[in-house]
Amino acid sequence: MEKLLLMICLLKAITIPSTHGLDQSPKGVEKWFKNLPHATEKMTKLHFYFHDTVTAKKPSAIQIAQANITFQSPTLFGLLRMFDNSMTVQPDPNSKEIGRAEGIYGSASFEDIELLMTLNLVFTKGKYNGSTLSILGHNRIFHEYRELPIVGGSGVFRLARGIATAKTFWASNATQNAIVEYHVVVLHY
Repeated sequence: MEKLLLMICLLKAITIPSTHGLDQSPKGVEKWFKNLPHATEKMTKLHFYFHDTVTAKKPSAIQIAQANITFQSPTLFGLLRMFDNSMTVQPDPNSKEIGRAEGIYGSASFEDIELLMTLNLVFTKGKYNGSTLSILGHNRIFHEYRELPIVGGSGVFRLARGIATAKTFWASNATQNAIVEYHVVVLHY
């Protein structure tokens, strides 16, 4: 408990600089919205690989809950994992990292292995450093292409909307580890 209180106190004391010169204060956001009618909508395309590592010395996805029936279900219904996955420019996990995919996924179907996913794409390098995209969607992991809606964003991606298309690049049933290729098309101001 003491560590948690110390972290909260430290977070309140630290001021993080704004993203891309955007004023993130309440007045700054209000001013941004007032100028929105004059803003031009932009389309940005992104491509990266998401590394979901369940079994390793340092896993990036950890089980946080399960239903009483999860391990009797052929679809692992009710299994929940929290993740903090690396996003890289190439499928090689040692390639340049551009950010982290942080969120939760859960097995949400009795019929097929399908996930409910809620995640933030947190960009930590390059021209989108400090910006995020938020995804909330249905992921049919055994389909070749899965379309996940982008429902918002922050920083450069304020008021974002778009589509993230996922395709499994590599997966192991034995370890449940996977590398997923993402193509993202997003509209923002």
